[in-house]
Amino acid sequence: MIDVRAWAEYVVEWAAKDPYGFLMTVILALTPLFIASALLSWKLAKMIEARDREQKKKQKRQENIAKAKRAKKD
Repeated sequence: MIDVRAWAEYVVEWAAKDPYGFLMTVILALTPLFIASALLSWKLAKMIEARDREQKKKQKRQENIAKAKRAKKD
């Protein structure tokens, strides 16, 4: 089994001895995750905007139908 404590000590020692190398490695490792997060956030925003437009369109249609029915009754 992996000894987590020994691994954590190794990482802390590495970060203390070579901070710039450590930071570059962490940044390079996390960059794909940041890109994926940005892409998914953008797609979600577009989906929410499309849903809102569709809801407004349906609401406007329902209002027009109700208005036409009231005009027909008069």
